[in-house]
Amino acid sequence: MTNNRRFAFILALLILVSTVANAQRRQEIPDIVNTKQSPSRTEVVTPIHKNEFRKADYKQRVEGGNPRMVNGFLQFDGAMDGNRQVDPQIAVGGGYVFHGTNRGLTIYDKEGNFIDGVSQKTFANGIDPKIFYDPHNKIFGFDLWVYWDSLKVKPVNVTISETDNPLGAWNIYPVSASKGKDGGAIGFSKKWIGYTFPGGEENTFIMKMSEAKSGKPATVYHFKGRLGQPAFTQDNIDDLYFFKIQGDNFVITRITEDKDGAPVSEVVAVKPHGLKYIDYPPKSPQKGTDQKTSSGDRNPKNLVVQSGYLWFSQAVNCEGRSAVQWHQVKTDGTIVQTGLISSKTSNYIQTTIAVNKKNDVLVGFQETNSEMFISPRMVFRYAGDPAGEMGEIIKLGEGKGATNGAAWGDYSGSTIDGDNLTDLWTIQSKASTEGKGETVIVKVLFE
Repeated sequence: MTNNRRFAFILALLILVSTVANAQRRQEIPDIVNTKQSPSRTEVVTPIHKNEFRKADYKQRVEGGNPRMVNGFLQFDGAMDGNRQVDPQIAVGGGYVFHGTNRGLTIYDKEGNFIDGVSQKTFANGIDPKIFYDPHNKIFGFDLWVYWDSLKVKPVNVTISETDNPLGAWNIYPVSASKGKDGGAIGFSKKWIGYTFPGGEENTFIMKMSEAKSGKPATVYHFKGRLGQPAFTQDNIDDLYFFKIQGDNFVITRITEDKDGAPVSEVVAVKPHGLKYIDYPPKSPQKGTDQKTSSGDRNPKNLVVQSGYLWFSQAVNCEGRSAVQWHQVKTDGTIVQTGLISSKTSNYIQTTIAVNKKNDVLVGFQETNSEMFISPRMVFRYAGDPAGEMGEIIKLGEGKGATNGAAWGDYSGSTIDGDNLTDLWTIQSKASTEGKGETVIVKVLFE
């Protein structure tokens, strides 16, 4: 083969490889020609009314409490009986801390004292609760996914309190998710409740907050495709945002209202992120065992809309270890600031974020390495700090044993205080002596 023919062959091969790569990448990018989408179908769901959190015929679940000061912060125990992981979540409002795990739901006052608790079976059954407090409508909400129902409907029990007192009345909406494969993610704005889950073609649905709060039969609007992580919308707006990482892009979708009052989804941004660290994190080691543990996900576990920005944290692969990365992003996908929390000798895993009305930020996560057990941590920053910087890592306790499974605490939780929109809270898992999931809840005051 002559040099000219060899050059032409190599050039053709390079073009072919580039064409294939670009085609594969295009498959990862949503069709932005038709950016708007109407619901594929609707259904009307009649709620199951529950007049109070726990009646006499339901066994009380007593767990947690024991308030104390640790490193200058109010801390108390949450669930202490996780089987390797506990999927902890919290929401704060109405003077209460509302806590959920795979085992049940518990209420504390904001001083850390136990008030009441029940099994999740009390709320029409299910697992994987994700919890929020909506400061606009002053209600609590959570979901429970029931994958074992005999009718194979696999309902998602979207459950909304009627007031800011979680001990009072609730309305449970069993929404069909017949091809669901796992629990999903829930979010809210002043007008909408949004939920997305894996499995099937229709794996996003939207409800009207006003209907769910009042306990009326609610129209559920099903959409094709998983739009991403729905936001906790702290800004006083109607629109609900969804966010996902797709290929090398941030993809942002917004739910608005059409002239007939129905929700419409629209892709508002497909933006290259340009981040150095974006790959999924590797599993992380722990002391005394070869069993590595899940580090989390590069996709955010919670998304906050505050001051017109999207905020989230993620676990990423940083030089072969799991690290925590956090971001402030415009609604057009442009990054305003990014921060990296990493170590050359340790692993930071399972992260969530909280942001207050002044744009102070708290990031919660856990730490583990071959010389220590899984332990709770947090960092925070003030809005006026240099862009991308956080304070020192604060230790919230130390793990005492190695977990015997790869799964570990799929969700840490971090949230705003819905009463003052200033203080921030986090719940983080730690490994007990038996390697099971325990949790600590921590309050951070911001003046």
